[in-house]
Amino acid sequence: MRYSEKVMEHFKNPRNVGEIKDADGIGHVGNPVCGDIMELYIKVKDNVIVDAKFKTFGCGAAVATSSMVTELVKGKTVDEALTLSNKAVAEALGGLPQIKMHCSMLAEEALKSAIDDYLKKKPAKIGEARRKK
Repeated sequence: MRYSEKVMEHFKNPRNVGEIKDADGIGHVGNPVCGDIMELYIKVKDNVIVDAKFKTFGCGAAVATSSMVTELVKGKTVDEALTLSNKAVAEALGGLPQIKMHCSMLAEEALKSAIDDYLKKKPAKIGEARRKK
């Protein structure tokens, strides 16, 4: 099994590792079969994802896809980010071996989980902003 140079680069030097303390949305996903666990944090301002970070426990492909998904969503609207597919993540990494495509699925699911969390909290945030005025 060979990984692309881009996968290896994101594995060796992952971008956006860590967590956002005051995240607007947090996604938690895991695959019990392979043991990969991902947490993805997003910060949203005016419906645009201004920051994204991750913590991943897993193989090199899991780390690389987590890193890439955070890079791809920064600067996108929430609606644009919702259209990001696992195939787009894999393509941005120069491809993944078929046996590792589940890692790109986890990255997509983590993003969608974080956005879902954000959308659930959104009415509360609007109310909070009104109270502060």
